Amino acid sequence: YGNSLIRIPFPPEAAKVEQTVRDLGLDKQVDQFVETLNHGAEEAAEKATPIFVDAIRQMTLQDVYDIWQGEKDAATRYLQQNTQARLISEFRPVIKQALDEVEITRYWNPIITTYNKLPLTNKLNPNLDEYVLDRTLSGLFTVLAQEEEKIREDPAARVTALLKKVFGYQGPDPRVGN
Repeated sequence: YGNSLIRIPFPPEAAKVEQTVRDLGLDKQVDQFVETLNHGAEEAAEKATPIFVDAIRQMTLQDVYDIWQGEKDAATRYLQQNTQARLISEFRPVIKQALDEVEITRYWNPIITTYNKLPLTNKLNPNLDEYVLDRTLSGLFTVLAQEEEKIREDPAARVTALLKKVFGYQGPDPRVGN
C-alpha cells in the first residue's frame, strides 16, 4: 500500500467524481475506499507465489536460455505470459470480496453510470473489480521487472544458485562446454 509504484489510487479518470465526493465531506470514506482497493489487491497478490513457482517448475531449458539471453525483463515477460490467465482467475474473487466489504463500493456503479450519462464527460468504466484487477496485475509485474533488473545487475541480489545461473552467467555459452 505504501509503494507508489503499485499503489492503486482512486481511478484517475474519476478525479472529478472523487473531488465532488470529497467536497461533500466524505474524505474519510474516500480514503477508506482507496485503502480497501489496495488491501484487496494485496490479498490477491499473496496468491501469486505458488502460481509463479508452478510456472518456474515448468520451464524448459530453452526457456531458461531465452531468459538468460533476453532483455532485462525477459523473466518477467515469461511469467506474465505463462501465469496471467491463472492469476486473473485467482485474483478476481479475492478482489471482489474485499471490495464488497466496503460500503462506498456499493455506490460506485450507480454513481459512475449516472456520471457517464452526463454530456461532455469522459466515460468511465463502472466495473471497479476489473479496474482493481488490472491495476493489481500491472503493479505486480512492474515490481517483478524491477526486481529482475536488480538481480541481473547486482551480484548480491542473486540469492540462489538457480538465479545465478539464469541471470548471472557472463561467460561463454553454457551449452558449449567451454
